Amino acid sequence: MTGNSHKSNNSSSSVQAHRSAWPKEPGGKKTSFAQSGRKKLTQAIGFTLLFVAIILALIFLGSIIYFITIRGIQVISWEFLTEVPRRAMTQGGVAPAIVGTFYLTLGALLFSVPLGLACAIYICEYSPASYAVNIIRLSINNLAGVPSVVFGLFGFAVFVKAFGFGVSILSGSLTLGIMALPGIISASQEAILAVPQSFKEASLALGATHWQTIKKVVLPTALPGILTGIILNIGRVAGETAPILFTAATFYTRGYPDSIFSEVMALPYHIYALMTEGTRPEQQTMIAYGCSLILLCIVLLISAAAIFFRQKQRRLYGT
Repeated sequence: MTGNSHKSNNSSSSVQAHRSAWPKEPGGKKTSFAQSGRKKLTQAIGFTLLFVAIILALIFLGSIIYFITIRGIQVISWEFLTEVPRRAMTQGGVAPAIVGTFYLTLGALLFSVPLGLACAIYICEYSPASYAVNIIRLSINNLAGVPSVVFGLFGFAVFVKAFGFGVSILSGSLTLGIMALPGIISASQEAILAVPQSFKEASLALGATHWQTIKKVVLPTALPGILTGIILNIGRVAGETAPILFTAATFYTRGYPDSIFSEVMALPYHIYALMTEGTRPEQQTMIAYGCSLILLCIVLLISAAAIFFRQKQRRLYGT
């Protein structure tokens, strides 16, 4: 008994000696309190900076909307929305430009959305992991940064001249669709890759084929993310001037397009023409602000419809 107690005393004393040899934190609890205070201060500064950044972004956005609305609402009327331009585009309305913008945007989306979604599905689900696929992905990302005027020159050389479509809705829609492709492909890829692997495994375990899994599981789950990419590209497609400058837009027309091979007026180019040409700058400037307000409303309405559908899909599939 005496030997055992002696051994236990020796072991406990050695443990205490070993612990005493550890480096002690200077200041003890005071140091931990100081560190906690610094962390809280850093967190508060970070949250404050984020809040200030959000407020600044909202101020800039609100200022743009307010400025365009105040200037443009002065010329908005039923006549302005439904009639054709008159007297060197200083009177009348901008109905042909509204119709042309709608046709070009719709045509670009009809071309780019199915093709972009198909490319994303192939890259994410069917293509083998290889160096070539990585190059393709890098090329798609780089293509998104190409200036729009380059797309316009490409559309002019290929669709207007080589294919013989001429300056038309078809040439402009294809050019705008190609310009929107990189953004739609990238957004679709991210949305498809975000679908949990367990969803796919459960579908395949139940006997579904790969394509059935993509169609019934992957795409419905990824649809909100895909729609986000489409929404972001709607504004770019509807508001671009350089691509349609060479491929689709005309300076002035009193009629409406009667086929996909007709040239059209478009709101972005109409604004550009009003601000750079003409002999009555005061009247033309006010009309340009009205066209800007209409273009802004068109983009917001299309985006709102897409957002509504996206939220509906999210509630349906719980994503």
